[in-house]
Amino acid sequence: MIYTVTLNPAIDYNMSFAQIKPGEVNRSSGEYINYGGKGINVSAVLAQLGVKSSALGFIAGGTGDELEKGVREMGVSCDFVRLTRGMTRINVKLHSDVDTDLNANGPDIDEDALDELLTKTDKMRDGDTVVLAGSVPASLPRDIYVRIARRISDRDIRLAVDAEKELLTSILPYRPFVVKPNTDELSGIFGRKLTDINDVSECASELRKMGAKNVLVSMGSGGALLLDEDGKKHFRAAFIGTAVNTVGAGDSMLAGFLAGADKGYDYALLLGTAAGGAAAFSEGLADKEDIDALINSLP
Repeated sequence: MIYTVTLNPAIDYNMSFAQIKPGEVNRSSGEYINYGGKGINVSAVLAQLGVKSSALGFIAGGTGDELEKGVREMGVSCDFVRLTRGMTRINVKLHSDVDTDLNANGPDIDEDALDELLTKTDKMRDGDTVVLAGSVPASLPRDIYVRIARRISDRDIRLAVDAEKELLTSILPYRPFVVKPNTDELSGIFGRKLTDINDVSECASELRKMGAKNVLVSMGSGGALLLDEDGKKHFRAAFIGTAVNTVGAGDSMLAGFLAGADKGYDYALLLGTAAGGAAAFSEGLADKEDIDALINSLP
C-alpha cells in the first residue's frame, strides 16, 4: 500500500478572467474546483494509474467534509485525522494575464491530533510506501517529517519525499527511496544557480551522497533527470504541448514514477514524465487517457 501524507490539504477554487481590474467587480468566465494538497495530488494520479493508496492528513469543519468527499470520489481511500476546531482551508486561484493565488493558513493542529496521525503509521508494513509531500503548517513542529521517518524506520518501508530545503534534507539520513525536487528547490538547497543539466546532475549526486537512493528532478520544459540508486543517470525530454496549469505537475510526475518503479527506472521515468506533462497540459491533474496518449505519441 502507498500512503500519502498531506498535512495542510485544501480546496482550491479556480476562477478564470480575461482581465482583473483591482477595486472593481470582476466576473469570471469559468470556475472549477480541485481537491488537493501535494500528497492528495499524488494519490489522485495513482488512482488514475490503477494503484491503490490511502490519503492521510488533517481535516476540519464543513470544508473538511467536502474535501474528504471529493477525494473519495477520485477513487482514493482516506484516513484523515479530524480536528475539533477550525476549518480546512479554501485557496482561491485567480487565472488571468497574471495569475494570483490567495492561500489560507488552515486550522491549528494540536499535539493530540499529531499523536493520532503518528499512531496511524504503526499499521504500515514492510513493502509499503509513504509519501511526504508539501509544506508544514505553522502549528506543527518543523521536524514532523523526521518524526514520521523515525517512527517507521524499524520496517522496510519506502519513503518518497517532495519538499523544500531542510524538510527534504533532514530526511536524507533515513535513506529515502526517492526525493523529487524541482530545479528551483534544488537551487535553494545548495544555494547555487543551476544553468544546465550538468549543474542539476551535480546537485542530484550530492543528494545521493547525503542519503537519497534515487533523485528525481523535474525541470519543467527542460524534461526530467533521474539519478538512480546505482548512480546511473537517466534523462527524458519533456513532452510537447501547451502548458495550461502547472500546479500539480510535479506531484503527477512523482505518482507516475512510483507507479512504474517496479518495472524499471527507464519506464518509471517515462511514466512520470508523461504524467507530469499530462497534468501541465490540462486544468486539473493528469488522467490515464491523457497519460497514455502522450506515451503512445512517441515514435
